[in-house]
Amino acid sequence: MALNERRTIELEQGWEFMQKGITKLKNILEGLPEPQFSSEDYMMLYTTIYNMCTQKPPHDYSQQLYDKYREAFEEYIVSTVLPSLREKHDEFMLRELVKRWSNHKVMVRWLSRFFHYLDRYFVSRRSLPALNEVGLTCFRDLVYQEVNAKVRDAVISLIDQEREGEQIGRALLKNVLDIFVETGLGQMDYYENDFEQDMLKDTAAYYSRKASNWILEDSFPDYMLKAEECLKREKERVSHYLHSSSDPILLEKVQHELLSVYATQLLEKEHSGCHALLRDDKVEDLSRMYRLFSKIPRGLDPISSIFKLHVTTEGMALVKLAEDAASNKKADKKDVTGLQELVFVRKIIELHDKYITCVNDCFLNHNLFHKALKEAFEIFCNKTVGGSSSAELLATFCDNILKKGGSEKLSDEAIEETLEKVVKLLAYISDKDLFAEFYRKKLARRLLFDKSANDDHERSILTKLKQQCGGQFTSKMEGMVTDLTLAKENQTNFEEYQSNNPDANPGIDLTVTVLTTGFWPSYKSFDLNLPEEMVKCVEVFREFYQTKTKHRKLTWTYSLGTCNIIGKFDSKSIELIVTTYQASVLLLFNTSDKLSYQEIVTQLNLGDEDVIRLLHSLSCAKYKILNKEPSTKAISPTDYFEFNSRFTDKMRRIKIPLPPVDEKKKVIEDVEKDRRYAIDASIVRIMKSRKVLGHQQLVMECVEQLGRMFKPDFKAIKKRIEDLITRDYLERDQDNPNLYRYLA
Repeated sequence: MALNERRTIELEQGWEFMQKGITKLKNILEGLPEPQFSSEDYMMLYTTIYNMCTQKPPHDYSQQLYDKYREAFEEYIVSTVLPSLREKHDEFMLRELVKRWSNHKVMVRWLSRFFHYLDRYFVSRRSLPALNEVGLTCFRDLVYQEVNAKVRDAVISLIDQEREGEQIGRALLKNVLDIFVETGLGQMDYYENDFEQDMLKDTAAYYSRKASNWILEDSFPDYMLKAEECLKREKERVSHYLHSSSDPILLEKVQHELLSVYATQLLEKEHSGCHALLRDDKVEDLSRMYRLFSKIPRGLDPISSIFKLHVTTEGMALVKLAEDAASNKKADKKDVTGLQELVFVRKIIELHDKYITCVNDCFLNHNLFHKALKEAFEIFCNKTVGGSSSAELLATFCDNILKKGGSEKLSDEAIEETLEKVVKLLAYISDKDLFAEFYRKKLARRLLFDKSANDDHERSILTKLKQQCGGQFTSKMEGMVTDLTLAKENQTNFEEYQSNNPDANPGIDLTVTVLTTGFWPSYKSFDLNLPEEMVKCVEVFREFYQTKTKHRKLTWTYSLGTCNIIGKFDSKSIELIVTTYQASVLLLFNTSDKLSYQEIVTQLNLGDEDVIRLLHSLSCAKYKILNKEPSTKAISPTDYFEFNSRFTDKMRRIKIPLPPVDEKKKVIEDVEKDRRYAIDASIVRIMKSRKVLGHQQLVMECVEQLGRMFKPDFKAIKKRIEDLITRDYLERDQDNPNLYRYLA
């Protein structure tokens, strides 16, 4: 039997059937009473298109149906959609547009299903736009192009109303703006060009108006509160209805108008600007200022400059206070043992605490502010106060904390904390080597005269200094502390040696501290003629020491020694605590009743300067152990001395001090000498590796190398270069006197 031929569907007849389906769809969208599509309806419409596209030519109506698909949309938009939009305005027009766009998308979805066969074969073969795209393009070309300007203005007007505090339909705005995005079919051009550009212009104008009023009315903190609130609101705006891509540009616009334009005026506002916030310690406002200004280009630069100036001014005020106190002290002729200066260091520490907290908490540890703080402290921490450099003051301050009976009574934790802070301050001091020398001198006194309050603290600060300045800085000091521990062991061994060798008892209790020469400051060492009693002690100890080691030479530093001697006076015996030198003078009077100045000089074998100090301490100061003829206040070479047997004192034990020697000059001289060596070593090191180098370059590299310990003076470097040339380490280039060559 023959198969039935499929009946050909003509274009008009087929389209008429399709038209019914399309009308049914329009009615449903317009909300007219119309039953929903059943699956049979859908299948019938789909099959009709399928059949019309698969008939043999000339009855394949694919192209015609593709065109009619577009016409169906165009006809609907022109007859129904545009008239409904044209009669509405503002918010009502926006609502209508959202409804129409939503319906249009439903219509595109249904029709492209009915015409699906076209999409699958015809469209892909001919590389034509897909049905979905054709449907959306119809809306864009006919509806969007006509209304987008009115829509944009309506949206911007609503945004401004919301900025003024009115309630608006945020969901509606979100839906309207989605149309700008979706119209782009994956591109953001329509949203950016037709909406965003104008919205940003309007935003700038809006905030420019606001800012010009606020800058006149508000204090800096109040202005910042408003600015922060505005930025927060704009951010919310993005999350509620603007596209997320608008976030950075929108905030940038607002920041520009509110902050960048008025930055200088705000920061320098009288009574409430940045300086006032720092002065009054307004932590919250300072934090807010940092938050806001860190978001604008170079916004933190002026703040860090104000911060640096402010800290410098406060530091310089402390320097002036300390200077005034020091000059008053000189005028009063009362030496308050540098307490004024110690108060100064304490105040500098407090200032540092305050502003390092500010940098950490308010300025979130930002590098720019650490740099500003460092530069400010470097300015006033290198000033001299009352004739003392900061290096010396810091060393004295540490000494005061670490020695027994210092003026600061602190708990162990407080001492640790304070030492930590002093070491931090040291970072700002350019003459670190001067600090080291003063510190070493004072450490030596603490250790040798048993003045150190606590070994743990001594070691702890050395660890801190080592971390800050490197191992070279503390190696001698660490050696000193170790020496003392070894010296105690040595003394114990000596006492055992004495108990095992009865001949080795000089009849005097003797304690010897053996030190390593390189670690300790250099002390004047004289060939003092020791009294008979002491000579025996020295010999006994020397014999003991040779049993331990043959390779070490002992040099006795009598200037550091102390003696306890009993003075037998008429009224009672009194124990006198004196230096070895003073004891040597007093013991001369065991064999002579009366001695002239010259006889004393000869017997002791000491210089005039030292003898005058000794005799002054024993005959002209508080305790007159010797009587002097004539009884003037000054010692002269023609004086005579005799033992004052009538001396008395209510105490059974007294310490007779020697007038203090100003060690500062000696320390500074020592440091100057070390610096010359350091500069020499640095120049040779640089030249050895570079072989040939220009003067300027050599000086700069030298300054950089030595900068960690001290700021070398250009003149000093020049002088050392000249010296090295005369000593044949370097030579000048014959053609260019500014060029040096290294001579191996």
